[in-house]
Amino acid sequence: MLRTCVAGVRLFQYRNKTGSRKAVYETSRRLANIARDTNATFIVNDYTDIALAVEADGVHLGQDDLPIKQARALLGPTKLIGISTHSVGQAQEAENQGADYIGFGPIFPTTTKDAGEIQGVAGLANIRKSVTIPIVAIGGIKQENVADVIRVGADCVAIIGAILNAEDLADAASAMINLINDIELSGGTR
Repeated sequence: MLRTCVAGVRLFQYRNKTGSRKAVYETSRRLANIARDTNATFIVNDYTDIALAVEADGVHLGQDDLPIKQARALLGPTKLIGISTHSVGQAQEAENQGADYIGFGPIFPTTTKDAGEIQGVAGLANIRKSVTIPIVAIGGIKQENVADVIRVGADCVAIIGAILNAEDLADAASAMINLINDIELSGGTR
């Protein structure tokens, strides 16, 4: 993770669905230190208590995790709270409940996790019209489709496979960051 932060990654999330809570805590503690040392933003997936314990920058919740209101009560007003959404209704509910951002997807097919029905860029565009908070596009985002995702309204993209499956993670992260910066400079953002 340190190499990808040095390569320019400014925000990362730790997600571990199979590890013990102690293992998630220990890894989160190490990652929080890396984030502080590299001036990156660090989000813990699912576990509000662990995010609080390691002084992460926030938590990303799923639809079946702690409700946003209770997570906010634990984390306070300055920590980020995001939530995964898969429909306009869920996205609007997240915004109404005080989420700082939503994750939306899967935009494209992905092998990283079973995240439900493919939403496509048209689904993302519809969500963009429905909420004002930032949207993190999730699912199958690669160099060849990231421009489409940004052009229809994603404020941020979650990229896993396109980086983790590369020979050199730092090079892959840097290449994706450069591509996104080029898209933004050419007026590709909403």
